[in-house]
Amino acid sequence: FLGDNGGDAPLGDAHAIASSAPLRGKKGSHYEGGMRTVFLAAWAKSDPANPWQKRLPIAAGAVQRQVCNITDILPTLLGLTGGIPASAEIDGHRLDTLLSGRPDPSRPEHFLMHYPHGPHRSSYFTVWRNGPWKLVFHAVPDAAANTGRLQLFHLEQDPSEQRNLAANEPEVLERMLREMNGELERHEAQYPTDEEGEEIRPHL
Repeated sequence: FLGDNGGDAPLGDAHAIASSAPLRGKKGSHYEGGMRTVFLAAWAKSDPANPWQKRLPIAAGAVQRQVCNITDILPTLLGLTGGIPASAEIDGHRLDTLLSGRPDPSRPEHFLMHYPHGPHRSSYFTVWRNGPWKLVFHAVPDAAANTGRLQLFHLEQDPSEQRNLAANEPEVLERMLREMNGELERHEAQYPTDEEGEEIRPHL
């Protein structure tokens, strides 16, 4: 059981601390309340003798706080039922270790969310999370105003995303921006364009 992204109760503004409190934002926004969702996993009926459950045990009552996302489900199921073809290009990473109740230090602690269009609750943005750091780039299609806007948050210290550290952490900002652009290139991302037809890519 999981949602696609964020909570969507009618309480509060899309970018405020409201229905997803203490997280900021709601479904469709670039803040954590618009990105994170509950993920519950269980076998429909527990049976210790079931061969599938032996191959993929799911710990009862375990809580995991490592980053995962919906693209992790496909490689997990393929790994359970026969393996991932060597020629396949598949996003995501297997959840076997996390579902067993153990931490998985081999998992990458990062996540890319790219929304190069609008209108929506949050339009023309890219989010890059790596460990406790989160970078948000806001593209501005109006050429006259296209300076871009950057927000940098430390989610462990500021889970409600109230303190933009972009001006205080220039080295972290530059590193996160390089990583964000590298991931966008790797995924052959599309970009919004300004009034002159030029692509708006994340930049300082």
